[in-house]
Amino acid sequence: MRKQAFEALVREAVGSIPDEFLGIMDNVDIQVRRWPTKRQMREADLDADETLLGLYVGIPVTERDSGYNMVQPDIITLFQGPIEESCATDAEVKVQVRDTVVHEVAHYFGISDSELFDWGLA
Repeated sequence: MRKQAFEALVREAVGSIPDEFLGIMDNVDIQVRRWPTKRQMREADLDADETLLGLYVGIPVTERDSGYNMVQPDIITLFQGPIEESCATDAEVKVQVRDTVVHEVAHYFGISDSELFDWGLA
């Protein structure tokens, strides 16, 4: 899939987040990269059978206090290559992009992987 088409899926997925959440989101940038870097893979601390589809880097909303100002934006990155490799069709890519966006936005709101797993969302 061309990067432009993939980015359009990401925009669509972000646009589908309820306004109550989008209205709270501040100082966060959503990016698309083809592949994660070696450093990102190392820092993600994945098991051998896991793939890095997306990554949240920043200070979750739940950890921000009155001293939170003048900081670099948080970054949510979606990795096109791993997402496409995990899917057989463009329709599956669309679903995986939405799931990955929701997963990483959940981290922005301070929700952990274990909580997402417990809720059946990871």
